Amino acid sequence: MPYKERLYPWVLVRLLPKMQRLTVGQFRTRSDADGHLEILHRLIPCGKFVVIFNPDLLDSQQADTCDRTFDR
Repeated sequence: MPYKERLYPWVLVRLLPKMQRLTVGQFRTRSDADGHLEILHRLIPCGKFVVIFNPDLLDSQQADTCDRTFDR
C-alpha cells in the first residue's frame, strides 16, 4: 500500500442497495470527513453516507515501521 494512502485512515462511504458501497473519499482527520459528510447531505439529501475509521491502514503502517526498525 502506498505511503500516501496510509496517511488518510478516515473513509467516507456511500451506502448503496444490495449491500454495496462506494468510497467517496479518504481523510486524515475525523473532522474533515464529517465536514464533507455535511456537504454531501446538503447536495444529495436522499443519499446514505457514513464515516468509518479504517484501522487496517494504520496496522500496515506500524508493521512497515517495525520491519524497518528491527530488520538488520
